[in-house]
Amino acid sequence: MIRGVDIVKGTCLLQKGQPYIVVEREFHTPGKGTAVARVKMKSIKDGSVLSTTIPTQQEVEDAQVEVRSCQYQYADQTNYHFMDNESYEQYEVPISGMDDKKLYLQENKNYELTIWEEKTIDIKIPYKVVFTVAESENYIKGDTVSGATKPVTTETGLVVRVPLFIKQDEKILVNTETNEYVERVNN
Repeated sequence: MIRGVDIVKGTCLLQKGQPYIVVEREFHTPGKGTAVARVKMKSIKDGSVLSTTIPTQQEVEDAQVEVRSCQYQYADQTNYHFMDNESYEQYEVPISGMDDKKLYLQENKNYELTIWEEKTIDIKIPYKVVFTVAESENYIKGDTVSGATKPVTTETGLVVRVPLFIKQDEKILVNTETNEYVERVNN
């Protein structure tokens, strides 16, 4: 059991006997009464979305999941391929239903796989990830406006708006929840 106040994005809950993963969570404190968590969940089985409000002190049933640290190997037409860092066991995770993860997965990097009843239900992407700029347009000096940005493409295909001084092959830190540039990373 988990209290409403402890629910965060990525938490797995059981609703009507089915596993759901929390994709959005917002706390709301009304003028009177108790605070509530407004939760938007996606069904792991069929992808349907369920929105609900849970009082912060109420307990709800959480899905008993296992989290394994795995190294991302590669993707083919239908699956992402991972290797468990401890047992070297191979995992195939269907791309369908997890298409949104594609632009954040980098080969030979570690990710946490959430497993429920021997099925991988989520790939946890870190909050901030370092990417290498694969494509960047040059700008002309003097063409700048305060806070001017340009789009760049990372090695995974993710397009991010960055300051004009960022060049190809430089490393940048990106907030994966908002796809926003955070800072340039020095090697």
